Amino acid sequence: MNVTPMAAEAVKNDPVLNIAIFAAFVAVTLFIVIRASRNNKTAADYYAAGRSFSGTQNGFAIAGDYLSAASFLGICGAIAVNGYDGFLYSIGFLVAWLVALLLVAEMMRNTGKFTMADVLSFRLKQRPVRMAAAITTLAVCFFYLLAQMSGAGGLVSLLLGIDSKVGQSIVIAIVGVLMIIYVLIGGMKGTTWVQIVKAGLLIAGALAMTVWVLALHGFSLNNLLQDAVANAPQGDKILGPGLKYGANPLDFLSLGMALVLGTAGLPHVLMRFYTVPTAKEARKSVVWAIWLIGGFYLLSLVLGYGAGALVGPEAIIKAPGGVNSAAPLLAQALGGPLLMGFISAVAFATILAVVAGLTITAAASFAHDIYSNVIRRGKDGTGESDAAGEVKVARRTVIVIGILAIVGGIGAQGQNIAFLVALAFAIAASANLPTILYSLFWKRFNTRGAVWSMYGGLIVAVALIVISPVFSGSPTAMIPGIDIVIFPLENPGIISIPAGFLLGWIGTVTARTAESRALAAEMEVRSLTGFGAEKAVEH
Repeated sequence: MNVTPMAAEAVKNDPVLNIAIFAAFVAVTLFIVIRASRNNKTAADYYAAGRSFSGTQNGFAIAGDYLSAASFLGICGAIAVNGYDGFLYSIGFLVAWLVALLLVAEMMRNTGKFTMADVLSFRLKQRPVRMAAAITTLAVCFFYLLAQMSGAGGLVSLLLGIDSKVGQSIVIAIVGVLMIIYVLIGGMKGTTWVQIVKAGLLIAGALAMTVWVLALHGFSLNNLLQDAVANAPQGDKILGPGLKYGANPLDFLSLGMALVLGTAGLPHVLMRFYTVPTAKEARKSVVWAIWLIGGFYLLSLVLGYGAGALVGPEAIIKAPGGVNSAAPLLAQALGGPLLMGFISAVAFATILAVVAGLTITAAASFAHDIYSNVIRRGKDGTGESDAAGEVKVARRTVIVIGILAIVGGIGAQGQNIAFLVALAFAIAASANLPTILYSLFWKRFNTRGAVWSMYGGLIVAVALIVISPVFSGSPTAMIPGIDIVIFPLENPGIISIPAGFLLGWIGTVTARTAESRALAAEMEVRSLTGFGAEKAVEH
């Protein structure tokens, strides 16, 4: 069965309709945020939504946080253009949740209060560890924000027919301003409700499109794949491995390590575990998230090959937004401008919700870890006025982060967002995960090991990115005008992740000062049993 692919020039939109759908989505989500913000009175309300969400609700919110623009736009485009090798992103993103479920979810919820640094500094020296954790958190959030903001520019430019860099830059700036408003007003509670609604809409929209694509091919996956092969310049190579990573298998291994190990070190995902009342609910939320995310990634396989069959890889690459436009173009091929407007609005809501979650995580890390515990050294940390001051600093930080995200998003236009997110995962797996696992499972682990692991993993990962083909040396690089390529791989994970673990071990065994055994014992009991988890981390 053959379905005629869309021509590249057939990308016709109704800008008025698209703007109306976008405006409706923004209005609804703003209403949700304002309603949710009524009870934002304390730091726990602003950072952790008052720990008021159930495991099921938090599972939907985690899915909403995790199913970002990279999952919806980037992976669909990667599968449409690169076939099997594009689907490897989905596999890596999903398998990663087993690491999060089995190793960190319950223990993080039992041990921490608001941020990842609460866990890492529990039994170590507060100031150096919190500072290092805050810096790695900000670095991961910044790379993730680049991906989302870049996706927003490409998506809206496709809908409104904006080809110029200036027009896309204006769109990115508007997204940044909306994000700042969401977080300033709603805090974690408002952001979480937006994530829940967005996850439901995204999964429902993807499911409807999947059924539609399969219906056009007689509900036969074989027919769909045949049409995708017939429409692909590479032919049946899109059905097997090697199209993108065949020339350098080490690149795939490096990417796989970053994706599988990165999730358990993502600060905005870890922070979600503090929005539920108990560790049992944290574990339940991860189980829900695995089912929802796994189901969505199965749908993305059909959507990706469907876009290849009905739109065509060449048309996708030539469209405004490049590979990130595959899902909206597929929606147009199926249901015309109305479905395209709806799916794009869902993707737009996806971007808004994810950037809001990232921003509140980064703001909480700066205000709670750097301002409250490093600058003020935790003085009068239980006082009402001090908590209020911390939240004020967090709100101001939101504005600064929003501005930086806008500038960075403008600079990252045209990059594949799934790929940019993979870099964020590599940094999370290199700088955060070794310290988290050592803190939870190695009694001897100490402050020097934590600091060396975080700073070392971060520096190695970022340095390798700068001297890799992603950053320079090709027309698709971040800075195409220069060539400083030394490291041949596109993802640094294969080097930077072992380096993070190794530096943590070396720092620990070479340090002469021992950490408090009493605090180590307390952390072990709390992480395993949850006893005392409701108390603030006051030592």
